[in-house]
Amino acid sequence: MYRECHFRAQDGRRLYYREYGDPLSPAAPLLCLSGLSRNSKDFDLLARRLAGRRRVVCPDYRGRGRSDYDPDWRKYGPRETVADLRDLMIAADLHHVVICGVSFGGLMAMALSVIAPTALAGAILDDIGPDLKNDGANRILDYIGQDHPQPDWDTAVATMRQTFPTLSHRNDVEWRRFTEATFREGDDGQLHVDYDINLVRPLRETREEEDVWRLFGALRRIPVLAVRGGLSDVLSAATLAKMAATKPDLAQLTLPGVGHAPSLNEPESEQAIDDLLRRIDA
Repeated sequence: MYRECHFRAQDGRRLYYREYGDPLSPAAPLLCLSGLSRNSKDFDLLARRLAGRRRVVCPDYRGRGRSDYDPDWRKYGPRETVADLRDLMIAADLHHVVICGVSFGGLMAMALSVIAPTALAGAILDDIGPDLKNDGANRILDYIGQDHPQPDWDTAVATMRQTFPTLSHRNDVEWRRFTEATFREGDDGQLHVDYDINLVRPLRETREEEDVWRLFGALRRIPVLAVRGGLSDVLSAATLAKMAATKPDLAQLTLPGVGHAPSLNEPESEQAIDDLLRRIDA
């Protein structure tokens, strides 16, 4: 159902991506960018649903999933990730795309809209906005900055359900899928997080600040959908309202009872995404 691909970043690291659908489809390709510690597996249902109509590309960032880990933690910084994504877009011949960015991936979409403005046909921002100083950001960094070894898959699923009770997964199958996208089997027989825990260090140890509202402003020329979990501690209702005031044509969806971040497989999310893509393809 998908093709497994690799490309080389400018420094030679071998990075992985999945590709779904017909590369020759006339519809704008969808580039799916995951959360900070997540990977391409998170988009499997979304990509399979859309692959009949368009090409869908889902990368693993450096230090996540099947991409190379880097011995220099500084290479996990946001600017370096943007550079890797530009290399991907060139290698995969993605010249005019819709970016679907979850959390950190949404920030990468904003950054790409600044450095490659003509490359974006539209954007989906999943539970992320330009205000980053919040309890949710600190919570995420605290969690992903350490390994969470599990003895078996059943225990791992139970742990994930207990740790993230406000996620929108609806049944055992969806929770198992989410858990399998989070852990990998280690040589010691235990399950370990499927990312390099050093990836949080650039975010903790650098003092560099970016005007994220300026980055968001670069999206003003293209169609954008903002999805928010109603219980999110990362994207507040106030920030979403400010985003809509800044960009009056912003399409919005808030999912009551859902925390950070919506899976984008909720029926309401599927409808909102389809509406945006039809608007872009028209």
